[in-house]
Amino acid sequence: MTEWTELRIGFLGAGAMGEALAAGVCAAGVPAERLRAADPVVERGKALEERLGVRCGTDNLEVLAESDLVVLAVKPGMVVDVLGPLRDAPDARRVLWVSIAAGVSLATLRASLPTGARVIRAMPNTPALVGAGATAFAAGAGCSDADRMHARGLFEAVGLAWEAPDEALLDAVTGLSGSGPAYVFVLLEALSDAGVRMGLPRDAAAALATQTVFGAAKLALESGRHPASLKDQVTSPGGTTIAGLEALERGGLRAAVYAAVAAATARSRELGEA
Repeated sequence: MTEWTELRIGFLGAGAMGEALAAGVCAAGVPAERLRAADPVVERGKALEERLGVRCGTDNLEVLAESDLVVLAVKPGMVVDVLGPLRDAPDARRVLWVSIAAGVSLATLRASLPTGARVIRAMPNTPALVGAGATAFAAGAGCSDADRMHARGLFEAVGLAWEAPDEALLDAVTGLSGSGPAYVFVLLEALSDAGVRMGLPRDAAAALATQTVFGAAKLALESGRHPASLKDQVTSPGGTTIAGLEALERGGLRAAVYAAVAAATARSRELGEA
């Protein structure tokens, strides 16, 4: 089976997420010469060329003809317009399509491509920009095991990748990890502001809050232990942490997180039905 790093990879869209994936691909050992990109904004393409050495133009058909796997990295509202002129291209059925357009269903993607096109839908998140992303993907009908492995390799180049057994779960992924970084940033801001409220200098409070969140997440990942177990480890009887946790429970933090994920999931479903 061909390794994903041996494929020619094209990107339709050279925005932040497209560039993040391209950077991860390059870091995984794929020569920049094997990558192609297209973006209607010439300056964006030039920036990609300067940073990664990936040739970027404005011709989507050229990228399609020179690729084995094509990442659709355009805004959701642009998907149908971008795919329309490519539908009848001779290479549209040959390549593996990987869409990272939020909320755009496999059915919509298939309807915009020739019959038999192989399509994978994915939901990455913004930490992919620093190689620490969390991506879920779902393979459409006709995708082979090799196609799934290629998609997994692509997204593991920028973090964690999980194959969803059902496309419908991608809405929940959007509510959790897709929107989740924003929830964490709010927590970071609140921790930092609370430190200032308690008398810490702003720069120290921000640095301590950020390192604390990073360290806690790293410990959870590397230890493999349940978050509840890790919480109990730092919570002494009658101590400071249990006093803080009691205040969080009174403030409804847990319920608010549940509600945030549920609301974002519902909105993802609405966008997918629009």
